[in-house]
Amino acid sequence: MSSALIDIPSWICLLAGSVFCVIGALGVLRMPDFYTRMHAASVVDTLGAGLILLGLILQAGLSLVAAKLVMIGLLLFFTGPVAGHALAKAAMRGGLAPLLADADGALPASTSPASDHGRESPAKEAAPSKP
Repeated sequence: MSSALIDIPSWICLLAGSVFCVIGALGVLRMPDFYTRMHAASVVDTLGAGLILLGLILQAGLSLVAAKLVMIGLLLFFTGPVAGHALAKAAMRGGLAPLLADADGALPASTSPASDHGRESPAKEAAPSKP
């Protein structure tokens, strides 16, 4: 009886974390530019990894394995956002402009912040076709 009380929330966390990781992967495939892809990956996968670790901690119980899983979770929660911020900052400094839309949804021809500094901007990513 007590095993089922721990197994059910554990499996719910594991399944929900897996669903969030799949949603993050689909976001990386479907988003139009680097910044939105990076946002989809970093936000959703952090939640997915956290839920998976929580499910594994519930399965492990109070043990050394659970303590190690908590350490891994802390490492992921501190390094994930920092890495995402560093990637965005490096892309912005490198001249990669975000893909911005007007109020009517039309994409502007040129939105490069690097053109203000006299540098040439790298090739823009092509937006995926809409179904």
